Parts: sequence; structure tokens; C-alpha cells
Amino acid sequence: MSSTSTPKTSKSDAEWREELTPEQYYILRQAGTERAFTGPYWNSKEKGIYSCAGCGEHLFVSDTKFDSGCGWPSYFEALTPDVITEIRDTSHGMVRTEVRCANCGGHLGHVFPDGPPPTGLRYCINGHAMNFTSVE
Repeated sequence: MSSTSTPKTSKSDAEWREELTPEQYYILRQAGTERAFTGPYWNSKEKGIYSCAGCGEHLFVSDTKFDSGCGWPSYFEALTPDVITEIRDTSHGMVRTEVRCANCGGHLGHVFPDGPPPTGLRYCINGHAMNFTSVE
């Protein structure tokens, strides 16, 4: 698990509010969560790269995406270990591992130990926290 680190991209709250949509701001900057089966990409099967909607950092590739049935885009592996930061989350009366963008510190979602091989991980990521670029 990656440790907490200082984000490389730093902006004021006003700058984040100006640059992000209300949904993106709620998720990335306030650690919110979109409702299951409502955000973009949860059911996408296109080939491409998923990047942080806050800073553009490449986070996940479609080859690691799978249908977990949870209603959010799910991946079994990040693009590289250094693009995300994992933080112990004890909110909501449970212990989880929060996933943040290592570049801008934006909240992405959570990672759980119930994913498929080869990692056994399920990165459950808010669709509004990402942008998608198709590759052919």
C-alpha cells in the first residue's frame, strides 16, 4: 500500500471550483461518492486510458477494467503504483482503503481485496473523478 504523500499539484479551493464540474468537485475535493450505476464509465467497454479529472494524471487502462457488479468503474490494477496514494479510511463505521490521485490529491474511490486475479484487488473508482481517452 502506498503511503500518504504530498500532492505535486496544488491549487486553491477557488481554482478547483472554477475548473471542475460540481460533480467532480464534490468527489475529488470533498471525498464524495456518486450513486451506483449513475456515473460515467461504470459500464464502458471501450479501449483507452482513464485519467484524473482534476489534473490529467493517467490512472488506469481499460485492459485492467472489469465488471464487478458494484455500479462503479472497477479495475484490478493502477497504471503504475506511484500514480495513486492509498489512505486508511475509518469513516462510515468501517475500515476501508481510500484511493487518491498522487499528483493532485483528488479523492478517486476505494480499493478492496475482493478483485480478480492477478492482483485480487478491486479499485472501485467514481466515474466523475476521471476522464477517458479512447485508443484504437
